[in-house]
Amino acid sequence: MNVPWIRGARAAFVFLTRIPVGGFPYTKDDFRWAGAYFPFVGAVLGAIAGIVMIALLPAGAMAAAICCVALSMMLTGAFHEDGLADTADALGGAYDREKLFVILKDSRVGSFGAAALFVVLALRVALLARLESEALIACVLSACIARTPPVWMMAALPYVTNDEHSKSRHLTRGGARQAWVATILTSAVIAIAMTWGGLSVTRVVVMLVALAVAAAICTWRFVVRAGGITGDFLGATEQVGECVVLLALAMTAA
Repeated sequence: MNVPWIRGARAAFVFLTRIPVGGFPYTKDDFRWAGAYFPFVGAVLGAIAGIVMIALLPAGAMAAAICCVALSMMLTGAFHEDGLADTADALGGAYDREKLFVILKDSRVGSFGAAALFVVLALRVALLARLESEALIACVLSACIARTPPVWMMAALPYVTNDEHSKSRHLTRGGARQAWVATILTSAVIAIAMTWGGLSVTRVVVMLVALAVAAAICTWRFVVRAGGITGDFLGATEQVGECVVLLALAMTAA
């Protein structure tokens, strides 16, 4: 069916992953609806990575966690990690708005970007190893929930990249409808985790509050430094979100 709000789910996989789902060509409206399905894509990616981690646990929690994170990067082409590195370099190395955009367009990874990547990847591996008995639910929740704040950012903030060929340009023109669909899908995943995964209300509250605070801080910095969002900023927010969700789950684990 050539209905944008349906094809948007397929477009979301095309945009966020290297999984071959076909369906080309996609229209601007298809990509505008893609953001609504970001949490669903995250849940699928998290489920794949989580199942692999569980299968590899006999090799040790740390080795399994490393393979889990490596697989997630392969499935996305390190899409979000690239955004994190560019964002860290730009925010850390630029003293004015013009220089910030110059750094964002630079494909090289600087010291700030390398440091950010190391911290985030090490933290994700360590936290997943700590949550080995909850590997599947942790992977699904972190990958799903962390992709929700970027959708709200796209709905609420201006897109400030001037590149007409940017991959994110049409997608960021989504609005409140897409953000609410993403929120509903996220809520459904959380409800399933509570019903069949034994996730407590307390852990959910801690996780969501921590994520909201982290997203608010990211939003504030992006607005102050750039006046809005870019595709790289959205990727960085997703990576921060994954770390925050895993950290909240680890700190509230039995």
